[in-house]
Amino acid sequence: MAANHATSIVWLRRDLRLSDNVALERAARASERVVCAFVLDPVLLRSDRVGAPIVCCFFDALASLRDALRERGSDLALLEGDFETELRGLAKRAGATALFYNVDYEPDAIARDERVTAGLRADDVVVEASVDHVYFGATDVLKPDGSPYTVFTPYKRRWLERCEREPRPATDSLGAIRRRLATADTIGETLAVPKPEDYGHERSPKFPKGGETLAHDTLATFLEERGGAYAADRNEPAKPGTSHLSPQLRAGTIGIRTCVAAVVDARRGARGTRATGFDTWLSELIWRDFYQQILANVPRVADGPFDERARALDYRTSRDDFEAWCAGRTGYPIVDAAMVQLNTFGWMHNRLRMIVASFLTKDLLLDYRLGEAYFEQHLADADKAANNGGWQWSSSTGTDAAPYFRVFNPVLQSEKFDPDGAFIRSMLPALERLPARAVHAPWILAPLEAEALGFRLGRDYPEPIVDHAEARVRALAAYAPVLGKAARPREAARSDAP
Repeated sequence: MAANHATSIVWLRRDLRLSDNVALERAARASERVVCAFVLDPVLLRSDRVGAPIVCCFFDALASLRDALRERGSDLALLEGDFETELRGLAKRAGATALFYNVDYEPDAIARDERVTAGLRADDVVVEASVDHVYFGATDVLKPDGSPYTVFTPYKRRWLERCEREPRPATDSLGAIRRRLATADTIGETLAVPKPEDYGHERSPKFPKGGETLAHDTLATFLEERGGAYAADRNEPAKPGTSHLSPQLRAGTIGIRTCVAAVVDARRGARGTRATGFDTWLSELIWRDFYQQILANVPRVADGPFDERARALDYRTSRDDFEAWCAGRTGYPIVDAAMVQLNTFGWMHNRLRMIVASFLTKDLLLDYRLGEAYFEQHLADADKAANNGGWQWSSSTGTDAAPYFRVFNPVLQSEKFDPDGAFIRSMLPALERLPARAVHAPWILAPLEAEALGFRLGRDYPEPIVDHAEARVRALAAYAPVLGKAARPREAARSDAP
């Protein structure tokens, strides 16, 4: 079939890979030559909306992508500046008559893409957008009446039905680009992949790295070694039970169709707990699609609660409490260990994300948006849809929200999911010598026992900044008038359950 375009540009954003890339595959099928481009936004990179972990991960992925293109005789057209100006300029220099990109559902990204599209079309450049970052697009899985799902369980059921009926295999973009990539000489001069320090971000070897080969290796290792035990191990932060693919999925160094096909294939023939493990991980991938379609269909959640009644919540405004939470100085070991993990590694275990979010919004009664913004600045996998959805779940303000009367007890959570205190000790050396019964709640140590251990509460580790039982009562008093009737006695008794 004859190509429609002599030269096309593929504008890469959160899809930094050559395999299973819908926009790349469609551009290659429709063009004689394809130029891969990425635009650095200096304003965003220097803003407090992004942090060092995600910048480092993306720059790693860009370097990996450039290497892969150069191995094929091409290069990455790396630009910096205003998106519309840079892409229109590239199209003119390259003689491109089309631009392909994959859809991003974040409101700011949608506005950006509309501006770029309008500018390029004014230059008679064809612009085509594709669904790639999610398995099913925002309007692909709808209720029978055509409205979007706002509850996960029926969404998941419909998602699985459609996946069974219309599976979406990994796109053969690698095969499509063979002999279609523009040569490096054609692309000409291009920027070097910058250092995070160029934009005020300090690199750490402890942050997650990004890259297509790394992503595929991570997926294979997870499914072969840990995927079958995922359901049993995923809630224990001391175990390597999770996939660790979230930074790769955020940067798009691996395609979601690749992940779904791999776990479905691993599930075939699996029995018992191994089958449950694979099913549970697939469910997590569906959660990812669910939150993306919520953001696309209800964009106001980017700035406020899904449950609009929650706008009336009377949050506290304690800067000291928020800073103690950020720094891991709340006096609750599981909370503090989780925040140390985040601040050190640019990543946090999913169970811990729920625990610290509940603590901030219920125990401290602070606005969930403070925590959401902090996570966005410190996570290598910072994703607006998933981050927002998780925080609104924990704060009882979103879709599928935890009932307002569910207030995680940090000590019970710690005892259940880190029973020996291995994770806590790995993050909080001050508690390393404490016995298992006290590592979850250091204040229970008798004075003589603490003295024998050389441990002093308030000197070696902070005293709790809040009494959980009192804080829980305060939270219920604040939430009940806004989000429902006061908790019935049996509900209140259940509210501290893990």
